[in-house]
Amino acid sequence: METYLLDWANLLLRWLHLITGIAWIGASFYFVMLDNSLKPPKKSADAGRGVFGELWAVHGGGFYCSQKFPTGPKGEPLSDDLHWSKWEAYSTWLSGMSLLAVVYWIGASSYLIDPKVMALTPAAAVGISVAFLAAGWVVYDFLCRSLMGKDGLMSALLFIFVVACDWALHQLFSARGAYIHVGAMLGTMMAANVFFHIIPGQKRMVEQIRNGLPVDSRPGLIGKQRSVHNTYFTLPVLFIMISNHYPMTYSNANGWLVLVVMMLAGVLIRQFFVLRHRGQVKWWLPAAGVALIATLMVLMAPRPVDAGGDKVSFSAVRQVLAQRCTACHADTPTQAGFAQPPKGVVLQQPEQIGQHAAKIAETVASGYMPLGNLTGITDAERTLIARWHAQGARVSD
Repeated sequence: METYLLDWANLLLRWLHLITGIAWIGASFYFVMLDNSLKPPKKSADAGRGVFGELWAVHGGGFYCSQKFPTGPKGEPLSDDLHWSKWEAYSTWLSGMSLLAVVYWIGASSYLIDPKVMALTPAAAVGISVAFLAAGWVVYDFLCRSLMGKDGLMSALLFIFVVACDWALHQLFSARGAYIHVGAMLGTMMAANVFFHIIPGQKRMVEQIRNGLPVDSRPGLIGKQRSVHNTYFTLPVLFIMISNHYPMTYSNANGWLVLVVMMLAGVLIRQFFVLRHRGQVKWWLPAAGVALIATLMVLMAPRPVDAGGDKVSFSAVRQVLAQRCTACHADTPTQAGFAQPPKGVVLQQPEQIGQHAAKIAETVASGYMPLGNLTGITDAERTLIARWHAQGARVSD
């Protein structure tokens, strides 16, 4: 029953995280577009009211005119009905951390720990996980405070810091666990930016305007800096969110470097859209991002397996699968933590094995399966399965 309830928690939290993430990132993308698309107001009266820029848009059968007042409207009271873009961020982070706890903390032995990387107890692994996320925010926040106004140096040091964290996490956790913690660290930075800097700065500005006090521009500048960082974090975080479905990425021998390249490609592609909103179309940016991904695809392509030599008997392959795989991939799994076979894949009957032969060969060769190698599959057994697949994946002797 416990495993069944955890599966429901996993499903519902993933759904919630997806919904809130779409809301947050959608709002972020919209305001980046809006801020970079503003044109000077056409009416002199609007300029006199303090309008910095405006954007006319058509959507949903109507027309909209968005106007930006850097310090509120002049000679007019600030509206009491302000919309605050914050709960999307908080809900995304809370649902994401809850999902991290359900999958990677409760299931640390299966998903977070890899004894070949570091022999950790579940408690130690969870402790390192929490400490790493907290330390990531502290270091990032220190860099932002120390290098305010030095955007080029800040960006370079931040990139180096994220790469160093990526590498370090791969020395501590399973490859899948390392990937998700890079994403969780970036997501924590994004949400903390909103909670500790962007919203408090906006509240201070609102209070000053309503009290008729001079508006301090520094909180706004800090909020702008953090908002810019958040928009560049989005595509790397989104990639990491879906990467756990594709072990060819994190199970690669240089998985940490694969992630660096994919994050860099995401930043380049995001930069294209940011500049495009300003009327600057630089096609070399997405071209460079696509080139990086294409290069990865070529370098990571699996090498052909030698199908020569003696024929691999299906009975030998079936025996390996029975010993190493069917504890999870059975009608009724016996492995703790699994109420049903992962992804509905059952490997008990010959026709079931033949149906999933290509995926078996891929996931076993990559090292992704068995999870955390809980069943102790050997390199010789991995080679046996690879040769069986290369020879046609026969399901009879």
